[in-house]
Amino acid sequence: MSSLSLAVRDASTMLRRNLLHARRYPSMTLNLLLTPIVLLLLFVYVFGDVMSAGIGHGGADRSAYIAYLVPGILLMTIGATPAGTAVSVSTDMAEGIIARFRTMAIHRGSVLIGHVVGSVLQSILSVVLVGAVAVAVGFRSTDATVLEWLAAFGLLVLFAVALTWIAVGMGLVSPNAEAASNNALPLIILPLISSAFVPVDAMPGWFQPIAEYQPFTPAIETLRGLLLGSEIGDNGWIAIVWCLGLTVLGYFWSASLFKRDPK
Repeated sequence: MSSLSLAVRDASTMLRRNLLHARRYPSMTLNLLLTPIVLLLLFVYVFGDVMSAGIGHGGADRSAYIAYLVPGILLMTIGATPAGTAVSVSTDMAEGIIARFRTMAIHRGSVLIGHVVGSVLQSILSVVLVGAVAVAVGFRSTDATVLEWLAAFGLLVLFAVALTWIAVGMGLVSPNAEAASNNALPLIILPLISSAFVPVDAMPGWFQPIAEYQPFTPAIETLRGLLLGSEIGDNGWIAIVWCLGLTVLGYFWSASLFKRDPK
């Protein structure tokens, strides 16, 4: 059997292990999934009329605000799920199972690949569930073509891969699960200070650069352009550059930390 076949086999085994853990201990996944759903319902039914009056030009229109809000909520879902991966990786390191894996004849990178692939699958499943709730409360994307839907799905997957590799690094650098949870907080907080809920130009002038020059805002604006037909501009390639840069950074950071022999 070739080294590539061994790597694929071992990565599949680690993926199955992580998915079984997620099924047996669903509390973390449910907590991270409920947050964007609660925010979606809160901003639609509690703040919907007020927020829609602020972004619209013809008075309050809750349906227009739902269309504006959902792309940001989907990216927020992508940002929340890898936080659980950071906790899972840190737990594996603290409990000593990784030290056991190091003594076995398995592909070393398969441990991290299993975490990444499992997290991406959970992220996509979470996006599907949140998207179903969004459709139930009135979200529609009637103008998007099949190609635009595929591009939107590809962007979500690429963003999930990028943030997951960053989360794996956060988990490896954390001494315990609590520290990993704290280190992963930026993945949950950044969408809150992006264009997910209000346009950047509606924010105070001193705050606009914080919202504009971060990975979530260009990704959200690109997703809105693909699903709703709004102007994408430079946001498309900026979002892709962010995704590729974070993926490369997270991969090499995680690989470097994982290759260190335990003390």
